[in-house]
Amino acid sequence: MSDGFDRAPEQTRPQRAPPSPQDNIPQQNSESAMAKPQVVVAPVLMSKLSVNAPEFYPSGYSNYTESYEDGCEDYPTLSEYVQDFLNHLTEQPGSFETEIEQFAETLNGWVTTDVALQELMELIYQQATSIPNFSYMGARLCNYLSHHLTISPQSGNFRQLLLKRCQTEYELRDQAAKGDERTRKRFHAFVLFLGELYLNLEIKGTNGQVTRADILQAGLRELLNALFSNPMDDNLICAVKLLKLTGSVLEDAWKEKGKNDMEEIIQRIENVVLDANCSRDVKQMLLKLVELRSSNWGRVHATSTYREATPENDPNYFMNEPTFYTSDGVPFTAADPDYQEKYQELLEREDFFPDYEENGTDLSGAGDPYLDDIDDEMDPEIEEAYEKFCLESERKRKQ
Repeated sequence: MSDGFDRAPEQTRPQRAPPSPQDNIPQQNSESAMAKPQVVVAPVLMSKLSVNAPEFYPSGYSNYTESYEDGCEDYPTLSEYVQDFLNHLTEQPGSFETEIEQFAETLNGWVTTDVALQELMELIYQQATSIPNFSYMGARLCNYLSHHLTISPQSGNFRQLLLKRCQTEYELRDQAAKGDERTRKRFHAFVLFLGELYLNLEIKGTNGQVTRADILQAGLRELLNALFSNPMDDNLICAVKLLKLTGSVLEDAWKEKGKNDMEEIIQRIENVVLDANCSRDVKQMLLKLVELRSSNWGRVHATSTYREATPENDPNYFMNEPTFYTSDGVPFTAADPDYQEKYQELLEREDFFPDYEENGTDLSGAGDPYLDDIDDEMDPEIEEAYEKFCLESERKRKQ
């Protein structure tokens, strides 16, 4: 450090001549003293930097990764450790896969009491229902911990405690749906988190089969009833988000049980569109949702049995058929009624002029080296433009 900051650069240091006898002679007067050139010495810069200074982190930056490598030793409480990890996931959701295993392992060494388990669950629940866009990550985290936490006290394991917490909020659904704006906003966050839990929380049976929690399925149905019973714009928007998220899965589950709950929900939506005093934009959202459901939630299912495509059973049968042209430049495909006749004429014309185009240009290459280098295949863009031109010409001719 002394070489960089504690002394002035060499070129600014004053150069003094060797001492001479005259240097010891006292000055006769002030004028002779003023006559001597004055050399200005550059001030020495003293750095205030210290090698022991703490590292700088930009505002909002989480230094969780550095502390995480040392385990939980740097955290005085479980709450601080868990909250730091949750904030880290919020800022860097892509780190879930690489760091969740170590996180669960650390928790298993720390969460050894009912109180600690309850605290852990509550921290994750609050993060998932208060931080925008963390509901999905929170549901994934809950699912992982429900299978990897070793503690299972008599008061209930992690999943059971989580479902009890959701039950408490669920029982307040009717009051929350008609509450003030802040209450409704908090309720909507809970609804969407419950939807993510339904999709991500896996229940493993005794035979190893994996299922979803049926209690969440029934809960989502009642939450939708509460939202539609209070058709304010934000309640309806929340219902649309929930159905876009879980609609296809819910309908499949209900159909397997022989229930027509989704039909009832769609009918409820149509009634809201007709009767409720919601905004025009929200009504448009509801109609779009009905349209989405009518298209099987946007899913495309392949046909179970193979059928050979024919013009009768496949409306796109002629879609990929090649286009040919008559001697007049009129396009035709296999869909044309007189296709066989036109195509036979085309074959005869090619046989009659094997080495010539219709305009008489010799493509055999004999006698013209320039034409030898010309590719007889038309550029795709030019070919497409030519086909459009011919089709447009034919359309105008028929008018």
